[in-house]
Amino acid sequence: MRLGLFIPCFVDSFYPSVAIATVHILEHLGLRPEYPEQQTCCGQPHFNAGHREQARELARHFCEVFRPFDAIVCPSGSCTAMVRHHYPQLVDSPVSHRVFELCEFLVNQVGVTDLGACFEGRAALHIGCHALRELRIENAVHTLMRSVQGLCVVPTPSDSFCCGFGGTFSVKFPEISTAMGQRKLGPIRQADVDFVISTDSSCSMHLGGLLDRQKIPRPKLVHVAEVLASGLEAT
Repeated sequence: MRLGLFIPCFVDSFYPSVAIATVHILEHLGLRPEYPEQQTCCGQPHFNAGHREQARELARHFCEVFRPFDAIVCPSGSCTAMVRHHYPQLVDSPVSHRVFELCEFLVNQVGVTDLGACFEGRAALHIGCHALRELRIENAVHTLMRSVQGLCVVPTPSDSFCCGFGGTFSVKFPEISTAMGQRKLGPIRQADVDFVISTDSSCSMHLGGLLDRQKIPRPKLVHVAEVLASGLEAT
């Protein structure tokens, strides 16, 4: 199987450790992910803002770049959902059905439910809206988190709440976005957890930013890939 690695803009620009962790996980399983350097933004911001022609250009480019791969792995539910569910509205996409979010790829495609990861602490789990409501990968995420030695996942009443980021939504409606984030964080802080584990770096940035601006040191925001890569032997 020829495996392509799709790294979203947020990860590439702000959270490269998530990309490194993703590669570490895949190589630990004996897979050889390839990162095509010609890849660019998937076009989701343009699509959501109504700029369909610009989004269509980026979708065509994405399809051309990733056409040679049998499967494409992405550490983001948001960008995976864009390619899988919305590209067919823009272009004749030969790759949409081959794009998988990291957790669903591991569990549903490779059949891995326990990587042997070790990560100490109490954590709330935030499955981003696209991952939860469009991709419906919550079972895969929970399955993998249950296998992590030393990790205690604490359910909270706000587990299914949107974090309030929503890409350009947070720019156009900052007051609403902030209020949604605070609503999300309230029960999490009451649960006295050390970490919030998120499927999307954009959600992590938003929630982490809210905590930082209030000078609240915990919980820390981490990505599922960083948790799953923790404690794995280097290849």
